[in-house]
Amino acid sequence: MKNIRDLHLEGKRVLIRVDFNVPMDESGAITDDIRMRRALPTLGYALEKGAKLIVASHFGRPKGKRVEKFSLAPVAAHLASLLGTRVEMAPDCIGAETEAMVAAMEQGDVLLLENLRFHSGETENSDEFAGRLAALADVYVNDAFAVSHRAHASVVGVPALVEERGAGFLLQKEMDYFHRSMDEPTRPLVAIVGGAKVSSKLGALTNMLDKVDRMLIGGAMANTFLKGRGYEVGASKVEDDLLETARDFLDKAEAKGIKIYLPVDVIAADRFAPDAITKQVTIRDIPEGWMALDVGPATVIQFREAIADARTIIWNGPMGAFEMDAFSRGTMAMVSAVASSHALSITGGGDSNAAVNKSGEADNISYMSTGGGAFLMLMEGKTLPGVAALEQ
Repeated sequence: MKNIRDLHLEGKRVLIRVDFNVPMDESGAITDDIRMRRALPTLGYALEKGAKLIVASHFGRPKGKRVEKFSLAPVAAHLASLLGTRVEMAPDCIGAETEAMVAAMEQGDVLLLENLRFHSGETENSDEFAGRLAALADVYVNDAFAVSHRAHASVVGVPALVEERGAGFLLQKEMDYFHRSMDEPTRPLVAIVGGAKVSSKLGALTNMLDKVDRMLIGGAMANTFLKGRGYEVGASKVEDDLLETARDFLDKAEAKGIKIYLPVDVIAADRFAPDAITKQVTIRDIPEGWMALDVGPATVIQFREAIADARTIIWNGPMGAFEMDAFSRGTMAMVSAVASSHALSITGGGDSNAAVNKSGEADNISYMSTGGGAFLMLMEGKTLPGVAALEQ
């Protein structure tokens, strides 16, 4: 896969697909611009090389219609401040007026296209829509790892139509870190997997049995494994249709000599609420009608010991309902443990990264991936459509 350094940019119309799907408040002010800042090295490099820079992104879910609250106009203003240069805002991402603006561009100019998802052709990967986008560009660069698992027009359709194409620095960095952690890891390699559902991560769990040395499972998904092992878990969230699958997974791991760590105690609550009555109990003593909403302190000790000698750690998903303070301690303790380890540590997924940011330990994590869905697809051992499109 070529990256932007391999491409000739001077004087060229360079279309860079980014992920500027940033959070905004009701006034249209951007509340977190980390996604934009992570794209700056790629955008800055293109400008340094004399490109005519065309930036494309989606924002929200307007479902193929123009919805003003999903306009990228506020993003254009903020991007200008980050780049320190004027950023023109196109009225649309395709069409005669946008084409005229592109035709009038000179080296060093920056044009932000309007929300790609104002057109249904983006999510449908329409050949016609991809063709109209591709006609704007001499060079295509994908720097949007977070959407590279989606077969959308700007991700897979456009690069097929632009001969000179490659990855931006962010996409390249994401792929390099994942390769270091999963394909050529320094061992022991430990995976920490949490979140709500086994079903959403079954492919990743299964694939990682051929990669990891040990695995820690927490969050609500651990309940399915515990119930599959015969424990009563009260009213805890469980995927009953996957109990046999969970048992088979544990049996396969044992046959491969992969140690799976499950919670030995939990923080149980009488209901899912911040002010719920809570108690610490072993997994054998979850009261009927109560639910496990966090791993307990004994589990944290066990999990800490399991990663103590790790040299590579890959983490996706929290250990509990960390958004509520009463159920945040397990996740926060694991953030601390990972951050203080000597391992190459990589986190992926919105919740995992949110927990790291909340803890203030972001600087002590080796790499925080920008894409949950794309990260999970890589964990499943699959090729990202957006990456495949660059390599064809």
